Amino acid sequence: MATTPKSRRIAEIFRRFEEANPEPKGELQSVNDFTFLVAVVLSAQATDVSVNKATKSLFAKASTPEAMAALGEDGIQNAIKTIGLFRAKAKNVYALCLELIEKHNSKVPHSREALEALPGVGRKTANVVLNIVFGEHTIAVDTHLFRLGNRMGLAKGKTPLEVEQKLLKAIPKQYLRHAHHWLILHGRYICKARKPDCWRCIVADLCPFKPKTSAPV
Repeated sequence: MATTPKSRRIAEIFRRFEEANPEPKGELQSVNDFTFLVAVVLSAQATDVSVNKATKSLFAKASTPEAMAALGEDGIQNAIKTIGLFRAKAKNVYALCLELIEKHNSKVPHSREALEALPGVGRKTANVVLNIVFGEHTIAVDTHLFRLGNRMGLAKGKTPLEVEQKLLKAIPKQYLRHAHHWLILHGRYICKARKPDCWRCIVADLCPFKPKTSAPV
């Protein structure tokens, strides 16, 4: 397969990401596949830190769809009231539990179509679950990935779906398993929205973003 300067640059970016962090981990805390799904649903428009604070006690007493549903919508709402949009999210989580019990034998389904049919689960959430729970080569484009795709010249696009599809084509297959996490962590801690820390970026020389930021004095 023919390579281009762009494809070689992207391959080197991910080679360095892998060298620096061979087994990247997400920051959402969970105890099993079900609670991971719930955590991802709750993380929409909220930080992982805020979700983890709210779910620590919730998951301790409700780690199955049956136990979560038994809390009722009000019980779930009370447990996650520190998270943004908690009322709507509690409603979705309660309905999601009922559907898992009734349609999926209380298991997280291994199907994009089935996942996206669950209350509160959109394409981004489905991609995260397919990647983390089932090891599929999916990429969930959040604000970090959308920014990096365009800023770093990895996959320029006007919509999250366009960036997602271009990233899947541009990133070498051997890196797709962890590409999602590498990019999220890079966008969260290095290539930040307002002012990226170019001076401590391990791929700064491969990034077209200008002007590069300098180390603070």
